Amino acid sequence: MAPQLRTSVEGRKKQLIHLLISNGIYKKSDRHLYELSLGELESEYQICKEGAGHAET
Repeated sequence: MAPQLRTSVEGRKKQLIHLLISNGIYKKSDRHLYELSLGELESEYQICKEGAGHAET
């Protein structure tokens, strides 16, 4: 993986982990967030966002 792409992926993963922790999510099943791939983190964050939207209505 090119260094610039790797840096971008790692930065996005850190951002998503921070957002998930801010929403009280620390693990997915028995895996810590830092063990998840970018795609898994994106999916988990999407679920979190959708869940928050339903709670407000």
